[in-house]
Parts: sequence; C-alpha cells; structure tokens
Amino acid sequence: MKDAATPVALKRALISVSDKTGLIDLGKALATRGVEILSTGGSAKTLRDAGLEVVDVADVTGFPEMMDGRVKTLHPAVHGGLLALRDNPDHVAAMQAHGIGAIDLLVVNLYPFEAALARGAGYDEMIENIDIGGPAMIRAAAKNHGDVCTIVDVEDYDALLSELDSNAGATTYAFRQRQAQIAYARTAAYDAVVSTWMADSIGAQAPRRVSFSGEIAQTLRYGENPHQSAAFYRDGSARPGVATAKQHQGKELSYNNINDTDAAFELVAEFDPGEGAACAIIKHANPCGVARGASLLEAYKAAFDCDRTSAFGGIVALNQPLDAETAQEITGIFTEVVIAPGASDEAMRIFGQKKNLRLLTTDGLPDVRAVGKTVRQVAGGLLVQDKDTGFIGMDDLRVVTKRAPDDAQMRDLLFAWKVAKHVKSNAIVYVKDQATVGVGAGQMSRVDSALIAAKKAERMAEACGYETPLTIGSAVASDAFFPFPDGLLEAAAAGATCVIQPGGSMRDDDVIRAADEAGLAMVFTGMRHFRH
Repeated sequence: MKDAATPVALKRALISVSDKTGLIDLGKALATRGVEILSTGGSAKTLRDAGLEVVDVADVTGFPEMMDGRVKTLHPAVHGGLLALRDNPDHVAAMQAHGIGAIDLLVVNLYPFEAALARGAGYDEMIENIDIGGPAMIRAAAKNHGDVCTIVDVEDYDALLSELDSNAGATTYAFRQRQAQIAYARTAAYDAVVSTWMADSIGAQAPRRVSFSGEIAQTLRYGENPHQSAAFYRDGSARPGVATAKQHQGKELSYNNINDTDAAFELVAEFDPGEGAACAIIKHANPCGVARGASLLEAYKAAFDCDRTSAFGGIVALNQPLDAETAQEITGIFTEVVIAPGASDEAMRIFGQKKNLRLLTTDGLPDVRAVGKTVRQVAGGLLVQDKDTGFIGMDDLRVVTKRAPDDAQMRDLLFAWKVAKHVKSNAIVYVKDQATVGVGAGQMSRVDSALIAAKKAERMAEACGYETPLTIGSAVASDAFFPFPDGLLEAAAAGATCVIQPGGSMRDDDVIRAADEAGLAMVFTGMRHFRH
C-alpha cells in the first residue's frame, strides 16, 4: 500500500470525454495550475477552440486515430503512462527506455450507451456506442491509484480542483482511492447495461451471468427501520414512476415511502386514463382502496371509503393529473405521498398549505405490459424473474358455472382481478361498482383473507352509515385457485355473487359444484398472480 501521507503532484493529465459539460472550465483550471494536457478527438478540439494548449494523444503514440476512432488510446505510450509504478525502478527504467511519460490524472467519461438505449437506438448504433478504450484506460488508472487519479463523472470536477487547492497541486492517496472505487463502479455499471441489453437483444432468457446497476439518487435516513442504513438508486430506465418523478414539496421520501409509492403507481397504471379516472390508496405496499369514477374526486372518495382507517397516513396514486377539487379532498386527512401524471397550479397551491405532504408528478403512467425483470436477494444468490405483465381480457375468461356473470358483474370481476394482481398473497378482493369494498392481503390461509376482507367491509359499512356491507352483491377475486370450497363459501357468506379465480385446483369440480349450489357465477382466468 502506498504511503498515505505523501500526496502525488499533478503534472500531466489525459482528458478524453464524450460529455463535454464543464470541460473548458476544467481545462482552464488545470492549465492555470501548470498541468500538461493530453487529449483526443472532440475533447482536444473543444479545449483548443477555448484557447488552451493541448497535446494530441496521436503525437504521443505516433499513431493517428483510426477505424472511425475505434483505435486511438490502446497503446503502450498511454497505458504505460497510466500503469507504471513510479517507485518501481524496473518500471521507471522501462518508461525511460521507451519514451513513456507518466500520466498523473485521467479524466474520461464513456460513450453514451445508456442515452442511446433510452432513445431506442437500433442494434448497429448500440454496438458503436460500446466504449472500449475508455473502460480500458479507466481500469488501468484506477488499478494504479497509488500514483494516478481517475475522474469519470462531471460532478467530481470541482472535488478534484478543491483537492488540488488543498494540497498545493497534488492529490492525496485517500482521494485517489475514493475516485478509483467510483471509477470501477462506473465501468461495472456500464458493462452491466451493455450485457443486459445484449441478452435482451438476442433473447437470452437465463444468461450464464447477470449484472445489475444503479446510480445513487438519494441517501436515505434509514431503511425499513431506524437501525437499517439505506440508499435509493436509479436504474437508468425512463419508466415513469417514483424514480423518475419530480417532487414538488414535502420532506425527502423515506425507504418505505418509495416502496409504497412504487406499489401505488404501478397499480393505478392498470387503469387506462382514457377510460376514466382511477385512484389507488396504498398502505404497507398493499391497496386499502382502489376505485374508478366519473372524476378523480369521485374515484378518490370511493377508494377512501373501502378502508378509511388504513388510508390514514397512506399513499395516493392517480391515473390522471391532480385537480383542485381532488387535492382539497385529499388534504382532509393525513396523507404521506400523492403521485400523479401531473397536477394543476391550483392543486399545487392547495397542497402547498400542507408542507409535509409530498407531491410527485411524472411524465405519464408506466406501461404495465412492458417487459422487465424483478430481482430479489436471497442468502447466497439472486432470484430473477420477468415482471408480472400478465393481462386478462373479457375474451380470456371461461365461465365454469351454470350461471354466467352479467355485463356489470363482468366489469367488476375484471376490475377486482387487476387489483388482486397487486395484493400480497393470499389475496382476496371484493369489488362493487368499480370500487374495492374489502381487501384481504398477505394471509397464510385464503379463508382468512376472505374473512378479513369481509370484516373490514362490515366495519366500513358501519363507519359510513350503510345499512349493510358493500360486499353484498359484490364480485370477488382470488389471486390463486381455491384449493377447497371453504374460501369461496366464505365469500358467498359475505354477499359476493360472482367470482374470478385462476382455476387449476385438483378440486376444481368440488369448488364449481359449491359455487353452483350457492348460486354464484364463476369464471376462470387460467392465470395466477402470486405476489410475495
């Protein structure tokens, strides 16, 4: 390990960047400090046009840039200058014998592969945006951080200059160590995006190796609990949601806020805004109320009435831009976060009076049918699967009972099915008139989920002044099949008149027979929506 007490004077720098942000200011600051600047292509031109003296890398290597810029820095004169150990006599002798000058600073940012991916570039363009020389130089410089400082992010330019000012034009070992870690994280993230893109491009379902990357968005105060440290990372995708949303007001989001807001927005996105307003209220990643309405206000009120108790301190997601009337209604109780694809000026003014209420807006709704992956860590490994993009339409349903659902019941069944997809298993969801009226989530027994959902409906009926629970005459969804008739019969006892479930149990005949005897209409989806 290098002597941490001895800073390394910065005499010679190599700059080769795709993102020219801050480049001229950096170049001028280095030149003022007497640093010789080597550069390539567009970076060299930008610096020269600003009046700075620059040495072309081609003049150092003795080879011109060639093959459309594919080959320019892959040369011993560059990598020797980055990798040579200054305190190793053999390395120093080799440098002198071959005319290799030491490079004390490498400033590189990579070809914009992620940007090309985000804009949907074609295969050939993506290939040309895979950087080769950049990662090679970064890895070399970072490996030799005992002597060389590596800068890969524009946001670290000021930190570099402050470091030089604090150390008479030199960098400390601790600073170079920190920058080396940042550098390796950058190349790792870059390679992860490239390998994932290529796996998707060739249709590799289970690649031999997988990598995932993220860029820090926020250091969180703590995780799920105060004794857990946590941070929030963006994965670079353009998917509308909590990671890409704009926060207009309120405290920083917490770990649980982010998790619940994501759950809420993904759920409400199931409902096409062109087909009407929808609202989802989430608590601890489970919906406590979801509804459609003629307006957002109507949808919010109906969702709220499903479980007014749990809605307190919850997350509200809307599928249309927030309006003033709905904003006013939401402020009637304590709400943690509201997320919507936009908000009117008047709505934001109303929310502005509630300083702790976080308002997030996005550029749209996420596409719930877009392919993607979910990742969960287990001891010693990762579980990776496709996102649950399963969709069931009217034509996919199979009526299995003597009585078929009527049109209104069918609409409620499909609504309940969309909600059940986002409820932790075992999930039971009662719906009436396009609004949830009872939700049972996360129970070890499907019977218990049916009972809990019905009990909640009874409690809310009493709180709302209804004569009977709204489960009377409702549609009920089960995220997986009923293994026995008991869970279905509990739903019937709660007043459900029609059922949607996957089917596929060894006892389907018994369940169907029980449904017929209870006068229920039942449809099978042939698809399960477990959510653990």
